Amino acid sequence: MDYFSIATILIVLSALFGYINVRFLKLPITIGLMVITLFFTLIVVVLSYIDDTLLIREKELISSIDFETVLLDIMLSYLLFAGALHTNFQQLKVQRWPVFVFATFGVLVSSFLVGGIMYYVLQLVGLEINFIYCLLFGALISPTDPIAVLGILKQAGAPKKLETKIVGESLFNDGVGVVIFLTIYQIAKGGGDISFGHVAEMFAVEVLGGIALGLLLGWITYRMMKSIDDYDVEVIITLAAVMGGTLLAHQLHMSAPLAMVACGLMVGNDTLRDSAMSEITETYVDKFWELVDVLLNTLLFVLIGMEILVLTFEGQYILAGLLAVPIVLFSRYLSLWIPIHFFSKKLEFVPNTNLIMTWGGLRGGISIALALSLTTEMHRELFLVITYVIVVFSIIGQGLTVGPLIKRLAKNED
Repeated sequence: MDYFSIATILIVLSALFGYINVRFLKLPITIGLMVITLFFTLIVVVLSYIDDTLLIREKELISSIDFETVLLDIMLSYLLFAGALHTNFQQLKVQRWPVFVFATFGVLVSSFLVGGIMYYVLQLVGLEINFIYCLLFGALISPTDPIAVLGILKQAGAPKKLETKIVGESLFNDGVGVVIFLTIYQIAKGGGDISFGHVAEMFAVEVLGGIALGLLLGWITYRMMKSIDDYDVEVIITLAAVMGGTLLAHQLHMSAPLAMVACGLMVGNDTLRDSAMSEITETYVDKFWELVDVLLNTLLFVLIGMEILVLTFEGQYILAGLLAVPIVLFSRYLSLWIPIHFFSKKLEFVPNTNLIMTWGGLRGGISIALALSLTTEMHRELFLVITYVIVVFSIIGQGLTVGPLIKRLAKNED
């Protein structure tokens, strides 16, 4: 099946499921699409006992898509730029240190906590897995997914300073999480000695290099937009910045997602955009990237829902996944506790910030993509099922309740 046919089928399904959600379910788009896609896939599985033609076609569709490449190398940069473009830069500047610590220290601590606890829990359910592979799972599941977080927090009504912490952390922690994941991945493969210097170099190139590249691209984009007044061309300039910047980051072995976050924050900075864009340009740029955000989000969560067809469901795997849900939440709570208590002396925090950030730290496509990159020796099928269970619970269970939780625990806060 060629790429055009695959894209056409996915867009048609996304439009149909999106219509059903808006017309009948009225759920946040990410949650609604995933629920409908899961329901649709289950119907296809049931109907396969009568005629398996549709099931075979759907499996062919999913098997022909390289989910890891499509998400991490293509979609993620566009989604993160769109999210960063509408993030409150001034609030993020005020909250920069807690966001930085959450995205680095928090992810690292959570990775080791999840990996360590899962090592013993898997033994209890009869699965003897090497500790290094459990640690690898901890690294892929610990970063919160910026796409899922951004999509759901828009409707959650969180106080601005709390929303900035959650969104800011999720925008940056995937870069750190990928560095941790790749480091442990090389150790698990037996790929030579992994020294502290090697990890520090990888962090500097991937993370710091990516951010520096993004800031440079953002400045160039700003200067170009400031020198003209033509909203059509200026929209194209922002698109070129994302497409060209992503390609350049890959060539330089830097983090393209982090580069696009930095670029989006600079272009979306209120101070800069007021001097670079006319009112009509600002409207067109915002609307264009909102449409890109919605379109790619719908495609992504339809894909996540359909990925259920490639999973190997066994009783032990599902049980391990169900046990992993509270472990991941508990580990995230502990990993946030120290930085929150440290910064609460210097910055005013919303009451119950730790609990809200724990429940609002959703997992999504990034974790699934990383799990798909595991090898058979790393127990890919097991960890893919566990990851999928956590993602489904996170998006549906946490996503549906994070809004009421915020209203209950953080009410009367600005």
